[in-house]
Amino acid sequence: MICEIESNRLGAAPNWLRAIEQQRAAEGREWARQKLEADIQQQANAVPAVCPKRGAPLRKTRWRPMQLQTSVGKVNVQVQCGKSAALHRWVCPAREQWGLAAYQTVSPELQELACFTATKTRSYEDAAVTMKRYGHEVSDDLIHRHVQQSGQACAALVLPMPPVPTNEPEFSLVIMMDAWLVRERGQHWGKKGAPPPDHQRVDWREVKSAVIYRMEQRAETASGRGMLVEKSIVACPPLTAPVDFGASVEAEARRRGLGRAKKVYIVIDGAVWLWDLAKDRFKDAILTLDFHHAAQHLWALAHELHGQGTETARAWVEPLLHQLRHGKEQRVVQSLEQLLTPSEPRSAPSQKAVAREVEYIVNHEDHIHYQARENEGAPMGSGAVESLCRQLQNRFKSCGQFWSRQGLTHLLAINVLFKNQSARFLWN
Repeated sequence: MICEIESNRLGAAPNWLRAIEQQRAAEGREWARQKLEADIQQQANAVPAVCPKRGAPLRKTRWRPMQLQTSVGKVNVQVQCGKSAALHRWVCPAREQWGLAAYQTVSPELQELACFTATKTRSYEDAAVTMKRYGHEVSDDLIHRHVQQSGQACAALVLPMPPVPTNEPEFSLVIMMDAWLVRERGQHWGKKGAPPPDHQRVDWREVKSAVIYRMEQRAETASGRGMLVEKSIVACPPLTAPVDFGASVEAEARRRGLGRAKKVYIVIDGAVWLWDLAKDRFKDAILTLDFHHAAQHLWALAHELHGQGTETARAWVEPLLHQLRHGKEQRVVQSLEQLLTPSEPRSAPSQKAVAREVEYIVNHEDHIHYQARENEGAPMGSGAVESLCRQLQNRFKSCGQFWSRQGLTHLLAINVLFKNQSARFLWN
């Protein structure tokens, strides 16, 4: 047994419980493999030898061996093949019926498992090690290949609209949007010599992301930590235009109930393209500037007026933050507007910096009603989408990762599919 071998190598006594558990698990896998092999063979025997496209009988039929890697091990079966007069090629009706490509040797279940593991580990090598640890002998190259195939298939996948339940209770929809940067291989990646001055071997690209959920589907853990019972995400590959990202967010929001929601809340940071998108796509939505983002601008103003990290700056900004948080946003705006006409002269750069920060808050006067949002049970910050961005960065932004456009796009699509619990629509 594995446990006994490892224990002997280390000079320790074997753990009987672990050893017997491993033995019984292996016996169970072997029983399942044999049963699956028999079931697949029975199904293969029942598939008629006709053209899967036209239904005409095949010519020159013969039985050929087929080995398939499955979630319980390798199975060996015989499948019938023949020449299709209509298609002018050899076909295997059983493979066609099972949804297997011409040379596919991995079952859909194992393919889905491999793709899922690739999204949860830091690399394809780690994914292969993880799968091997649990009894699946799959190489990192094979995992990568199936991620690319499945990710490409995601582009043509059209998810159905869920049925509208009868007597649906009232709900409010929350949409949060943000973006994060990922490293792509530039056009000079792998080329020898110094790149031209205006080009780099590595390009930083923006991945636009969003989280959509129903406000009533929030809960708390026993420790008091907030959580979302159900949510949908959107993550678009680099160079996706804001208008296309907006279309994707709107489509996913409609799957979550946009159009039936009592209210729609959108929480975003200060990026101009996000505000343009929100106002264009969701005209009746209640827009909120992320509180942490607004606080950062007030802190920047405090440091400009009273010095970086000084107690004077802290004493100046904390009352404003308290007022902003507790429904006194108009008072905050009035206080900031008074700064535009200082009693003492400032330097031109300082006055410009102060005017920039004040203008930012004043322009968002309609989007900083944090006490009102809290009274409605709506979020004041964009923590959910920031959490999503961190999760995606853990997979796509590890040290030493430099993505090809295709590799990033396909794995990102697979990741979104699993997070939205929609994988069944691809592998079924």
